[in-house]
Amino acid sequence: MRINVTRSSMPPFEEYVEAIRPLWDSVWLTNMGVNHEKLAGELCSYLGVPNVSLFVNGHMALEMTLQAMDLEGEVITTPFTFASTTHAIVRNGLKPVFCDIDPEDFTIDVSKIEGLITKDTCAILPVHVYGCLCDVEAIEKIAKDHGLKVIYDAAHAFGTEYKGTGVGNFGDASMFSFHATKVYHTIEGGAVTTADTGLMERLWKLKDFGIRDEEVVDGIGANAKMNEFCAVMGLCNLKYVDSEIEKRRTVFERYREGLSGIDGLKLLCPQKDVKPNYAYFPVVVEEEIFGADRQSVIDSLRDEDIFVRKYFYPLTNDMDCYRGRFDSSNTPVACHIADRVITLPMSATLATDDVDRICGIIKSCRGGRS
Repeated sequence: MRINVTRSSMPPFEEYVEAIRPLWDSVWLTNMGVNHEKLAGELCSYLGVPNVSLFVNGHMALEMTLQAMDLEGEVITTPFTFASTTHAIVRNGLKPVFCDIDPEDFTIDVSKIEGLITKDTCAILPVHVYGCLCDVEAIEKIAKDHGLKVIYDAAHAFGTEYKGTGVGNFGDASMFSFHATKVYHTIEGGAVTTADTGLMERLWKLKDFGIRDEEVVDGIGANAKMNEFCAVMGLCNLKYVDSEIEKRRTVFERYREGLSGIDGLKLLCPQKDVKPNYAYFPVVVEEEIFGADRQSVIDSLRDEDIFVRKYFYPLTNDMDCYRGRFDSSNTPVACHIADRVITLPMSATLATDDVDRICGIIKSCRGGRS
């Protein structure tokens, strides 16, 4: 049976059907309906944050957060991320300035941020990667010292905590993705968490065409609202997310048991004071030591109908759409990791036997054996 790199968690079918049944009576399918508002409230409680603004997807949540802050100039960020992060910056007329990553957890290297700050810097946009959290304390200090906004891309970090505090409480705002491939999903969707009530008001208008009321449109916005069907899926999935994370923990630990201590394979280490969500299981293949390159490992797995992903590759500062605009040699650690990383299949339903089989195939590639 084919094993994909991700598999969406689903609530019981009958439960979802019953939950959407009232929509046939109300015929209120979008425009911030009852389920939309209920989900926002329940997410505030679950994430331990004061405010949640829901969106059609994570990208629009991030793009509109940057727009709502009315930023100008340069934004320091990381190239080791999904295309959306960089696109959101550029589509707002801002210039991304790429900072290298930490070789241990692949998040932005805080020791290199201040060297990139100029008179044009307006914000820092760090990315929590694979569920690993950025050094939020160091970033907060840097931002405070230089008067900069901080917007976190927390697409991978739903449910994570640092020293008992939900990750959505750090920075000026955090964006979460609720795409179907994530630990928690609403089919498609996203959210912004923030303590700034003014920002919440601006986001509300931006995602609803700039409409203030039935007769007043005093802003230029877009349509980025979450619909009721997605909100219901979110409400259903939220009931099970803790048990889903616990199942993912079992898979994660089985991988670590099977792949730890192998020369040439680099695994992420648990972070101190972080409650993880086990979003992904990345492996960095060091060909010179392991004896086989990344592609041979990928091919060996694919031969067995197991599909992994080069995630993140290419770096965003190497993507064709930005060709000639950036020099990825300025981020050598990110280049090194991007050229060697594989994310292995990870889901709450992945069987222990399948994890063991995946580990066995990877180990059989050592020294060119397959």
